[in-house]
Amino acid sequence: MTMIMKYLQLSTLTACLIQAPLLYAASGWTDYARVAELTPQSRHYYEFQLQLNENPDGCKNKTGFYQDYASPGSDKMFHTLLAAVKSDKRVRVYVTGVCNLGGYSELSSVSIVP
Repeated sequence: MTMIMKYLQLSTLTACLIQAPLLYAASGWTDYARVAELTPQSRHYYEFQLQLNENPDGCKNKTGFYQDYASPGSDKMFHTLLAAVKSDKRVRVYVTGVCNLGGYSELSSVSIVP
């Protein structure tokens, strides 16, 4: 392998390592908040907005969240969010630390306050 190829591989690896923190942030629970908007979509995920001041994961959009329809339990989380909208209850979500290209946070759990 030539010196140029080795240099390109090292440069590519370095660039990937530098970019990785931008795609993954911290995980954890948000504060309890009301659902401001719930948007089912024809894409592979649904989106929603919470009335929050901050988000533990550090994604660009502090109030936007998403969940893939194919994720285990996503239908139950969607129905919990829908129930919160209908009853004006507050929810909190557990963010995974993954941000999509729009800056929305991926979630893995939803909790509702009675």
